[in-house]
Amino acid sequence: MLELIDLDQRLSKADYAKVFPSLQEELGECQRAARAARVPVVIVFEGWDAAGKGSIINRLAQTLDPRGFEVHSTLAPTDNERLHPWMWRFWCTLPAEGNFAIFDRSWYRRVLEDRVRGNVSPAEWQSAYDDIDQFERQLVDAGVVVVKFWLHISKKEQRQRFKRLEKMAATAWKVGKRQWANHRHYDEWAEAVEEMLQRTSTPGAPWTVVEATQGRFRRTKVFETLLAAVRGEIDRRAASPRVEPKPMTPPEPSATNGHTILDRLDSSLSMDREQYELQLAKLHKRLFRLEHRLYIKRVPVAIVYEGVDAGGKGGNIKRLTRGLDPRGYEVVPIGVPTPVEKARHYLWRFWREAPKAGHIAIFDRSWYGRVLVERVEGFCSEDEWRRAYCEINEFERQLADFGTVIVKFWLHIDQDEQLRRFEARQNMPYKQWKITDDDWRNRKKWPEYKAAIVDMLERTSTTYAPWTVLEANCKLYARIKALRTVADTIQAALAKR
Repeated sequence: MLELIDLDQRLSKADYAKVFPSLQEELGECQRAARAARVPVVIVFEGWDAAGKGSIINRLAQTLDPRGFEVHSTLAPTDNERLHPWMWRFWCTLPAEGNFAIFDRSWYRRVLEDRVRGNVSPAEWQSAYDDIDQFERQLVDAGVVVVKFWLHISKKEQRQRFKRLEKMAATAWKVGKRQWANHRHYDEWAEAVEEMLQRTSTPGAPWTVVEATQGRFRRTKVFETLLAAVRGEIDRRAASPRVEPKPMTPPEPSATNGHTILDRLDSSLSMDREQYELQLAKLHKRLFRLEHRLYIKRVPVAIVYEGVDAGGKGGNIKRLTRGLDPRGYEVVPIGVPTPVEKARHYLWRFWREAPKAGHIAIFDRSWYGRVLVERVEGFCSEDEWRRAYCEINEFERQLADFGTVIVKFWLHIDQDEQLRRFEARQNMPYKQWKITDDDWRNRKKWPEYKAAIVDMLERTSTTYAPWTVLEANCKLYARIKALRTVADTIQAALAKR
């Protein structure tokens, strides 16, 4: 593909003077329109050394309102970034609605520099293509404009630019041994670039190859391409206004009623207090030892608690953490998203909380809110919650590929037990804070929540992140089953390291 690019593209000074000033004005207006329409924009600049990435980013910065954009320079990952899945740092830098994020190099480092230099294995950079495509598809599906530029120059042109930069004291620092080594391996890099362009240029996030030999032409093409992409999304939203989501309607009776995984649970399972205390003490000792082995082996763990209201999540988490060193875990309570969180992709806040290597993150509710409360209560559209099953599976797969041990619990009680617990909370002054009007309202939607729960369990229980359903009518039984499941899963994972 690259051999077909005409690198002799030029724009005369006269034509440039006619076109470019108006492009700058239009881009400023477009940025304001994007903010008004709450359109987030991600701009990626990749290209050869000395192709002009810094120059074009500087020109964009001079044109855009500085209150509405941020520039991210992607260097080698820091020590902290290496303790997380490789895409973690890019999820953390996503822009809010209406803002621009400009990347001077990006997640494509994985399939370019890291690949060519042998910093990652062939299996790692090959799988990175899937991670990248999924990441960009999720952003585009959520309404993010993703614009990607490859700034292209010839090997000869690159050499000439290196020589010019070296002659000037102010720019000589830009050319060192690494840049000349990359230049000597230009053809090897070109092969990696070709594959990158072919495998990651998608309808929603296509690559634009910019003939970067001349600065005037380079700037004009970048500005025109960016304007067209952002305006396109603004126009699309204006032509197809968002349809307000509706609460879930009660499911129609079907042949599967009474035969779901929830119906098959044995709610009579229980444990007496003496046996519970004995097993709890043993499990606490076992978990304490396993936690320290996790730290030594640098194995991250994500434990997810979901369940019906009054199902016992809090008590279960409390008994789990009593057996752990508090320096090695964090409990992440998930509530209603804040305005900052709502302004970004719904997975953004969960990626930020992904456990680092050697640590445990315990989620009191989680990303599954998208397909539970948000679906049932109508806080997201049908397209959004249907899409979420795949997005969640992809999120968990990337955690698992990094080596994260994932344990997911659904705590289930029957309606009679829930009513008993609700009434007990209401009648005990020190527990009244646990019961709200929302709890009673949600109880009336038991059929809707049950249908959503069954769909969630069936569509997101995977080999790398299976669900464990806890029969929680007896809190003691549910706690012991949960702690034993955590211990067994961690021990099995450590045995494979």
